[in-house]
Amino acid sequence: MKRVAITERPDWREKAAEFGFQFHTMYGEPYWCEEAYYQFTLAQIEEIENATAELHQMCLQVVEKVVNSDALMAKFCIPKHTWDFVRSSWRTQQPSLYSRLDLAYDGINPPKLLENNADTPTSLYEAAFFQWLWLEDQINAGKLDAASDQYNSLQEKLIERFADLQAHHGFSLLHLACCQDSEEDRGTVQYLQDCAQEAGLPSEFLFMEEIGLGEKGQFTDLQNQVIGNLFKLYPWEFMLREMFSTKLEDAGVRWLEPAWKCIISNKALLPLLWEMFPNHPNLLPAYFAQDDHPPLQHYVTKPLFSREGANIQIVQNGQEVARVDGPYGEEGMIVQQFHPLPQFEGSYTLIGSWLVDDQPCGIGLREDRELITQDLSRFYPHIILG
Repeated sequence: MKRVAITERPDWREKAAEFGFQFHTMYGEPYWCEEAYYQFTLAQIEEIENATAELHQMCLQVVEKVVNSDALMAKFCIPKHTWDFVRSSWRTQQPSLYSRLDLAYDGINPPKLLENNADTPTSLYEAAFFQWLWLEDQINAGKLDAASDQYNSLQEKLIERFADLQAHHGFSLLHLACCQDSEEDRGTVQYLQDCAQEAGLPSEFLFMEEIGLGEKGQFTDLQNQVIGNLFKLYPWEFMLREMFSTKLEDAGVRWLEPAWKCIISNKALLPLLWEMFPNHPNLLPAYFAQDDHPPLQHYVTKPLFSREGANIQIVQNGQEVARVDGPYGEEGMIVQQFHPLPQFEGSYTLIGSWLVDDQPCGIGLREDRELITQDLSRFYPHIILG
């Protein structure tokens, strides 16, 4: 695994505009970057892929354990009035679409799971589509070896999954929603809608704020059409606490992601994985902060519901070395052994390993000059060679 400098495509900004990539620069800072790329060997990619597949299956075993325990449902801070709703989503095998595991990997040592973005993972468009376009353009321009490949079947797998949801799960119309205030979320949902359309699955978009409640307790769109299937780029931990959460069970909606994803998108997943699979080579020691646990010399504290690095603190030898403020933490914290991200050119690099329909199918890489990866961390493309 190495970071290699390369000349940017002269027209990439025009291409971004052409293909609807509106958030390649955010708040005046570059988000998409292509003055360098990451190069992996096939063996390294296979190691990431195998670890991702195994970790995902372990996470599903956690769901099974949690839904069968009132004590664990409470420990995961799932509101009691939604327990039956969450349990039912698992026991009736409600289908999922996609997930992203965040891994620390240096190309030499086994990948380590930092967290699971199982509910509302972003950076999808750039991982699935825009970095593939970059690869093709750079090979055609003679800037990359013609034998260069990319670990990336994301778009193909998403289209297949949408076709499968229509053919085998009765999805006849899919509504897709996100909040109004995020250009990145809107771009991600637009991309998924394009994939659904490619699969022949009819779809309609609306903002979360526009979802209505019909007379019979069903959720409706702006045309008062009943919503039967809804992809929402909106976290379950918010939804389960809102006023309409009492209506979720009776609304008759099939959700993407399904409600059982609230268990494995929760940082409480990490101590439970360590308890169930102690000393697994792809896991880091992790514990509930309030429980008795072995002392950790270097550790990270994370709130159960943190996003984009918010409210995370890193402690080494009793000294705080990094912290990001934010709105989370009242729900409880976990501690996880600190595992430094590999450094390239003065930045720390994180791998987001994607799954669609429970199958690993691609990666995206993010860089940050800080120890804690956040929402504006830069995205870099990758290739496989050798």
